Amino acid sequence: MTAAVAVVSSEWTKFWSVRATWWTGIAGAALMAFYSVVSAISQRFDSDDPLGANTIALGGGFYLTQFAVIALATLFVTSEYAGGGIRSTLLWTPVRRRVVLAKAAVLLPVLFGYGVALSGTGMAVAGLLKDGHGLPTSFAGAFTTSVGMGGYFALLGLLCTGVGWALRSAAGTLVTVIVLLVPLPLIVSSLGLPGLVPYFPGIAGLNAMVEAGHPNPITMEIAPYAPWVGLLICAAWTTAALLAGNAVLRRRDA
Repeated sequence: MTAAVAVVSSEWTKFWSVRATWWTGIAGAALMAFYSVVSAISQRFDSDDPLGANTIALGGGFYLTQFAVIALATLFVTSEYAGGGIRSTLLWTPVRRRVVLAKAAVLLPVLFGYGVALSGTGMAVAGLLKDGHGLPTSFAGAFTTSVGMGGYFALLGLLCTGVGWALRSAAGTLVTVIVLLVPLPLIVSSLGLPGLVPYFPGIAGLNAMVEAGHPNPITMEIAPYAPWVGLLICAAWTTAALLAGNAVLRRRDA
């Protein structure tokens, strides 16, 4: 077993052996189910705002479930600083970037699958409960929402780990990421720069879940790029965060 594979294996074991992973994952699923049920039932009585099942799942992911993803990914890094386990981790793996990349390698497929599974579940629940009310969901729309949510959750998780490596604080990481995703785009728009809003990670992630040419149900604007470009924008933010976190880890160590 090579050193890189051993590090990834170690991080994989740590990820699944702590309760926080399971509780945050369950919480995210419960939040998606709650949003899907309430939104689907409301479609029976609200004819002024018809929604498709994919739009309902998208809303559940953005308004609720993404915060469980943020918490899960943040704790994956910062809990080791809080408990002192980071000293042992870095003692066993002297090459710091391997630790950063190993945690990223664990989160990437897990959160992608998590996003795809939750979006599919949300759409299934919504489609069943709204019982023909609202708008229909095309295969292309469902596919875009599922893959987009999976990609967005995976990249969002890596963004959180990068910020976590840089700040080493769960509270600081949570505040920084949440401000970047929600309030900051609103502030930028209010300052007369609405053209920049689609290039923030949260809005770009949303645009990745919407079919090309269709309006984003949150901003009510049509994205100026294709859905896959939204994921590239998220990837650029994630790369910058990981590079910053790795640089801080190399300079300040544990």
